[in-house]
Amino acid sequence: MITGDGNLSDLLAGAARRWGPKTALVCDRLGQSVTFAELDRLVDRTASALRARGIGPGDHVAVMFRNDLEFPVGWLGVLRAGAAMVPLNIRLAPADLAPILRATRPALALAAAEFAGTLRELGMEPWPFDVARLDVPTHPGPPPRPETLANIQFTSGSTGLSKGCLLSHRYWLALGEAMREHGPKLRHDDVLLTAQPFYYMDPQWNLVASLLTGAKLVVLERFRSSTFWPSVQQHEATFFYCLGVMPAMLLRTPPVDGERDSKVRYIGCSAIPEGSHAELERRFGAPWHELYGSTETGADILVEARDHDRALDSGIIGRPLPHREIRVVDQDGRPLPRGVVGRLLVRGVAMSDGYLGESSASTVGNGWYDTGDLAIWEPDGFVRFAGRVKDIIRRSGENISAAQVEQAVQGHPKVRLCACVPVADPVRGEEVKAYVVTVPSTSVEIGELVEHARGQLGSFKVPRYWEPRSSLPLTPSEKIAKAELRRERDDELGPCYDAVEQAWLDRVPPLPPPR
Repeated sequence: MITGDGNLSDLLAGAARRWGPKTALVCDRLGQSVTFAELDRLVDRTASALRARGIGPGDHVAVMFRNDLEFPVGWLGVLRAGAAMVPLNIRLAPADLAPILRATRPALALAAAEFAGTLRELGMEPWPFDVARLDVPTHPGPPPRPETLANIQFTSGSTGLSKGCLLSHRYWLALGEAMREHGPKLRHDDVLLTAQPFYYMDPQWNLVASLLTGAKLVVLERFRSSTFWPSVQQHEATFFYCLGVMPAMLLRTPPVDGERDSKVRYIGCSAIPEGSHAELERRFGAPWHELYGSTETGADILVEARDHDRALDSGIIGRPLPHREIRVVDQDGRPLPRGVVGRLLVRGVAMSDGYLGESSASTVGNGWYDTGDLAIWEPDGFVRFAGRVKDIIRRSGENISAAQVEQAVQGHPKVRLCACVPVADPVRGEEVKAYVVTVPSTSVEIGELVEHARGQLGSFKVPRYWEPRSSLPLTPSEKIAKAELRRERDDELGPCYDAVEQAWLDRVPPLPPPR
């Protein structure tokens, strides 16, 4: 039964008592490794040091590290002190970080030395947090309640700037419980592996699942297609979760002898590339399963191991988990019969408590959250994904708000209008294409616009493709008709500038070589 009762501080303490000398966490980048008991002690010292600096319930603490031990220790230490973490994306430009810091008002920042300058530029003096130098008396504080805020987790919105999801201890515990009771059904003898950045939710719920089950968690520095599968084999991983772009990149790596020999028993993936499911399994000799959820809701729908064959290359994303209700509705919010495409709504226990500065993450009332996705709820109970309706572009696992990119580009004095749309890419899933209309009687080099965007946005948000236009199609309500832009050329990019190749194109570019 998925309830999320308890808190992450007590969860860690219980794991230390139960599996004390067992390896809990390996951070591959620097070769760091700790047992459950050592992790508990480091977190206790971190919490005590934070409390000595005046941090406690109601405070927000920013955390900015690479995939090193300092991140999970910092996160759990912040929670044990009674405060909430604001994870900062290390790839964001200062212009992206500034509104996050203004909105969350962290009382303190834990950050690696390499990011200290960026934070100082934004008016924060970071605490030089180093787990190797933690040596303070411990003073346990009162345990948080299940509903206590644990994270302000920022996620890209569909039509504007990122929003801060308010995630409680209950949210994280329920997500971990879902992985223990369903899908991979994680156990104490499992080895979990993650290559996503720790400032995303995926390594965080992997850590919670480890504390719930006694499984070891291996955290890679980042995803590299050429070394990921060898790392899976080297660490004898039995489970990992990945994003849709990762399998596409893995399939483009040259095959090597012995790559089907691994201990992986369950791979969870959101958006397995269409038509590639069976190919992935033939190539790597391990079963892949769809997992569906979001930062706002956690885990909602997944494919159980017993349903693997039914879901293979079918578009099925699984059945709703027991703590989730789903509804497929039309444009007016009326429930649709089974087998009909509509907007997917979800509700249930242990979801986000809303967005920072807003009352609720529910967008249609009565506890229902509009996922922004299209789905078909089949008569046999399976859910089939049918597309995305949110105005986001998903590049290499990053959710990019088209509106934010457009706003940044339109900040250039010679740009009148900008519209950004996704362009399918076999490696990164989607790339960003910008249509640009300049101010009448002016001219501007595309390279100048690219450099302007780089100064306003994180590197992953800068459009790769740029097409100048004299005008853009508009809807009757004077909005840019992006659907028309997408329909103009099926597979062809058309005449545009490729900012990566630094060249003008008049056709689809050749596929990039394997990385």
